[in-house]
Amino acid sequence: MPEGDSWEYSLYLPNDPRAVPICRRTLRLILTMHGLITLVDTAELLAAELVSNSVRHTKGPAALRVRWSGGVLRVGAWEADPEPPVFPSESKAFAADDEEAGRGLALVRACSDLWGWQPLSRFGNRGKYVWCDLVAA
Repeated sequence: MPEGDSWEYSLYLPNDPRAVPICRRTLRLILTMHGLITLVDTAELLAAELVSNSVRHTKGPAALRVRWSGGVLRVGAWEADPEPPVFPSESKAFAADDEEAGRGLALVRACSDLWGWQPLSRFGNRGKYVWCDLVAA
């Protein structure tokens, strides 16, 4: 895996559910071109969860941000809503298989090495950034 180089990409998105598969495909291409194919499946899953949360729970635009530095891949979603993400309760984290909502952040927590969120303010715009890290083995 390429350890020495660092890079970052941002993909700005409209508030549209079709943005989720576009993010997945874009991320797959980025990671493949940088020789990080072993991280693709997990990174795609996590990006889809983060972006779908942004699209589903906010009304404004969003962005997928991907950064590689020091053997760590950070995948994150920016959104215009500054409110903290809703963390799943233990009952939601282990919800029934047929439930389609409420498990996204539990999945992010389970599949990433580290994750978190931070409020953002830039050029008078408020929002938040929810991210997760995958450490290259």
